[in-house]
Amino acid sequence: MPVRKAEEKDIDAVAAIYEKILTEEENGMCSIGWKRGIYPTRKTAETALAQKDLFVLEEDGRILAAMRLNREQVPEYANVRWKYEASPERIMVMHTLVVDPDEKGRGCGGRMIRFYENYAYEQSCPHLRIDTNQKNTVARAMYRHLGYREAGITPCVFNGIEGVELVCLEKNLNANRKESG
Repeated sequence: MPVRKAEEKDIDAVAAIYEKILTEEENGMCSIGWKRGIYPTRKTAETALAQKDLFVLEEDGRILAAMRLNREQVPEYANVRWKYEASPERIMVMHTLVVDPDEKGRGCGGRMIRFYENYAYEQSCPHLRIDTNQKNTVARAMYRHLGYREAGITPCVFNGIEGVELVCLEKNLNANRKESG
């Protein structure tokens, strides 16, 4: 299952994944903290595509997962005490990782994270940052399992959603490669 840069033809599928997740949230089947019509929306995917930083996981012509990768740190990151300080050009940030709810349990999220880590390393960005809503215990557990450290939690209005407790996570690929290698 290759992860690749998204194309215009992928937008419908990515937007459909957002909608499925929002429906699950509204039905109490998950707790991510997103709000329909606010975040994420089709425009979220279109903006990422236009900036050439939307990536998708495809299998047999179907989009199973998507994420945005770039060096854009949200302003809220300034409120966090990061263990790994680095210049902005050495930091890669993952935004809006989504997996089609119909594909849960197949390892798609882990594959996306592995791609993120390899991509960041290839781009000379050994410092990784991710954020998620404090409510999103599933994502927090996955990130912890994959070696990400919670650097801090900051209250904010995030992507237009009020009352968010933003969990900021980090990983230093150089430190991890030295420890494992």
